[in-house]
This record gives sequence, C-alpha cells and structure tokens, in this order.
Amino acid sequence: MIRKAILQDARQIHKLLLVYAKDGLVLPRSLMDIFEAIRDFYVFVEEDQVIGAAALNICWEDLAEVRSLVVNEGHAGRGIGRHLVEACLSEARLLGIGRVFALTYQQNFFEKLGFEVIDKSELPQKIWGDCIKCAKFPECDEIALSLSL
Repeated sequence: MIRKAILQDARQIHKLLLVYAKDGLVLPRSLMDIFEAIRDFYVFVEEDQVIGAAALNICWEDLAEVRSLVVNEGHAGRGIGRHLVEACLSEARLLGIGRVFALTYQQNFFEKLGFEVIDKSELPQKIWGDCIKCAKFPECDEIALSLSL
C-alpha cells in the first residue's frame, strides 16, 4: 500500500536510505532531515513495515524533484519504485508543477516512466541549492532526467 509518510515512518525511511547511501547510490540524509521533510515522502508499506520510499521535493514554482527513491532489496522487481514515482508525479500534477526531474544512476528505470535525459545545467535551482553541498560536486556522475507534465 502506498500512502503519504507519517512521523512514525521516519526511522524506517532513514534505515532504508542508509543502505543505499553507503554505496553512494543516493545522497545520505540525516534522521533530522527526514523528520523535517516527512510531508514530502510517500511510503510503500506491507505489514507495518516501510519497504519503499520516495520524496517529491518542490524546487521552484514549476519544478520539482523525485528524490530519495529506495526499495528494500528483498522486494525489488515488484513495481514498488514505479508506484512510488507515479504517486509523486500525481501530486506534482495536482500542485500544477510543469516539470519533474531526477538525478540518478537508474537511467533506464526513469526512461520507462517517460523521463528524458537532460543536461544538469538545466537545473540551476538544484545545482545551487543542493548539489553545491554534495561531496561529488562539481564532478557528479549522476544522470539528470526530466519529465514535462
């Protein structure tokens, strides 16, 4: 079941993110960051366990990012990630956001959802807001993809 995250989900979201962050696949986020952004998150829950999460981060009046997309490795291949991204995109449409992007190593996954590769320079709000604080900046090897809604 996909639903908006609640405060009680924060520790499980954090634990999932740590698994992928240690391998550099997602940016690490502190537990405090997750509590502060809990309203951005969607979670996939089975038997009271968060097995997937994704956040829709609004960057500008017409731009948002799908970020912190993670699925428990034991549940990969079930379409959970796709459903989480679709939930984020639905909310973006409701908010009137014109474009959603992702920075990822999973290019094929996002292309199957209609995203297209773009140059990171098209995302100045992201670069000067978040990327500049990243250890990989300015040599980021993630792929930027965008979807017009």
